[in-house]
Amino acid sequence: MSDYLADVQKYDKGADEAVVTKIVKHLGIALRNKDSSLVACSDTKELDRVVEKWCGKKLGVTGDAAEDVVAKVCETMKGDRSKSRVTFYYLVAKELGKLGDLIK
Repeated sequence: MSDYLADVQKYDKGADEAVVTKIVKHLGIALRNKDSSLVACSDTKELDRVVEKWCGKKLGVTGDAAEDVVAKVCETMKGDRSKSRVTFYYLVAKELGKLGDLIK
């Protein structure tokens, strides 16, 4: 867990450990596989899944707003070759103002 939190803190020094824990639990088995534990911003199908499943189903944000935030997070993390899915999802939720919704 501390590795996930440390990675998130590279982008958000005040990251909430409870939120990171919720995201890790939500992702579950996907984090066991190296490929599925990372987000590839160059893969449009993967980004579409993030928009649909994470933004739409989990956070309740769809359409251009979701797509714009995912693109913004890709830009924010562009210097990180291996984009952790936990960090990516955290940053998407933060940009959408939905971090508080994850710990309810």
